[in-house]
Formats: sequence, C-alpha cells, structure tokens
Amino acid sequence: MEAKAVPQKNDAASDRPQAAKSGRPAAGSQNALRSPAAGNVYAARQQLYDQMSAATGIPWYRLAAVDQYERTLAGRSKSGGGAPDRLTGIHIPAPLWCGPLNPNQEDTSPASIAFFNGLGCDGSGDGKADPENDIDALYTIADHLMKYGNSASDFGIGVWEYYHNGRASQRIAQFAKLYDHFGRLDLSGSAFPLPLGSTYSFRSTWGTGRSWGGARIHEGTDLFTPHGVTVRSTCYGILETKGWNRYGGWRVGIRDIENRYHYYAHLSGFDKSLSAGDIVIPGQQLGWAGSSGYGKPGTQGKFPPHLHYGIYKDRGLTEWAFDPYPLLKQWEIAERKALKKNNKGR
Repeated sequence: MEAKAVPQKNDAASDRPQAAKSGRPAAGSQNALRSPAAGNVYAARQQLYDQMSAATGIPWYRLAAVDQYERTLAGRSKSGGGAPDRLTGIHIPAPLWCGPLNPNQEDTSPASIAFFNGLGCDGSGDGKADPENDIDALYTIADHLMKYGNSASDFGIGVWEYYHNGRASQRIAQFAKLYDHFGRLDLSGSAFPLPLGSTYSFRSTWGTGRSWGGARIHEGTDLFTPHGVTVRSTCYGILETKGWNRYGGWRVGIRDIENRYHYYAHLSGFDKSLSAGDIVIPGQQLGWAGSSGYGKPGTQGKFPPHLHYGIYKDRGLTEWAFDPYPLLKQWEIAERKALKKNNKGR
C-alpha cells in the first residue's frame, strides 16, 4: 500500500596482465580488451579491472564499484555519456579532466593537463590522456584514489573528495562490498518476492490515490497474501534499512548492484538473523507478510495482510520510484519456467 549458499570467490590472479614498468597498465589495444570469447562484457571488464589493480595496488572490486556507480547514473546527455561501445561507464567532466582554467577543454596532452591541475592521465601509454579511452579513464580514477592511501577508509575519503556527495560514497562502498563478497561482476539473478507455492494475487495499482497521512500516489504493487507468508529477497544486494516506518510499518529496504532500492513493507516481522549492512541473495527469507503500518510502531490490522513491494532508482542526487509490476511478472514467469524445467529433469 505504500510508496516507499554464497558462490565461491574466483581467483583471477593467474590471469592478470603484468603491470608496465611505469606503474601504468601494460599498453594494449582497446579492442583486445573488448573482445575475449566473442564479446563477454563481464570478462572484458574483469580483465581491465585486474590489469589496473596489478598496476596500482587498488583492489579490483573497488575500481569496479566506482565504474558501476558511474554506469548506473541516469540523466546524462548522449554527448556526455561516452562512446556506446566503451567498457567503462566512467565520465569525468571536461573541467575536471583538463583543469578548470585550461583554455582547451578538449585537451589530451598529459603535460598541459597537469599544468592546469586537471585529473586526466595517460594510462595506456600512447602519449594521450583521452577521457573516452577506458584505460585512461580508469587509470585517472585510480591515480586520484592512490593519493589518499590503500585502506578501506582511505578509499572512502578518496571517493568523497572526488564526488563530494555522501550518497555516492555510500553506494560505491556498498557495490565494493558486494563485488568483494561474491568475487564476480555478474550479480543479475532474481526471485519472485513470495514463494510460488503460496496463495497470492496482485495487479498493477501504480499511481492510484492514497489518503492516509495526506494525499499521495501509490508507489508500488500490493501482493495480497495470507498473514505470515514468507517474504523473499528479489535480488543480490545490501540490506540498507530495517525497522518501522509510519506508512509502511515493519519494512526492509535492499540496495542492488544496479543502484535500485527494493522496498518491502507491511511485514508482520523480520528474519532475526538479518541486520542492516548484511548481504542477501535472491530468494533469501527477509520476513513475513502482514498488515503493519499507518500509525505508531506496532500498529496492525488497518488493511488486509499483504506485501507492498516498491522499487526506486538512484540518480545520484535524487531517487525516483517506478512501476514494479512488469518486473514482478517477469520474475514470476521466469521462476515458474525454471521450476518446471527442474522438475522435468528429475
């Protein structure tokens, strides 16, 4: 009703390219990085992160976290978002790359960029500091971070000094934690939020009016189900919030690697093993459906038991809700197909 067994880590050390003597990644073709095994983008990105990690000493998962945060930012113009075939999502604004007082805001000369206190670096060893070159862009971020040290707290300070945005610092720390924990880039699995064998019903109610606590619209989908039915995580993510909200009652919020916030409200209770900051996987139990909310802590029964599921996208400075109904139907269908396939294979 309201708006608002862990995989084993892969050891890729043996596949890491050697760092160049200059402390930069070994020079190489951008296309060579892009096309292992006919274009596996995750493998190509992992190769780039490992190469940069070997050259700079910054763990690959921290570099990947910065890149992923940049990739998830919305609202960039086509001209400012980089070439469509780039591996990285990193976009460093021209005044930062070239230097705010540099008269040439398309400068690619490392010497003149340094003279005007720009951040841009030549990471590929071709003599140019090109913001559209994946190696140069990632090395520039790494070069900035290296100035602050190698610890996790140093990394946090470096991220803050680049973005000056607490939300960005939090997201990048969350992404780094996920990548480090799972040891891989592909965290795209999903699950329907209720067990498919349970009794439930739902339809699209996005945008309908709500009046309790003031006029507003419904920012989510209500899945009506009996009291006490298990509520499950729909994604890999970090448990960001857990507790009471006067609208949503007992609720849980999870941040996924795509910078989406999954909101589960009106619960009757939580799984006691979970705490804020914990990592969850698709299908993991979060709590149980109920009818809490619309009042002070503990208020129950002002509406039939159900799960309110909402989803929000972080745009860097603001967060906006979008209709979760299409995703819910997609996850429901995919899980039914998977179960049917598994049953046939027995």
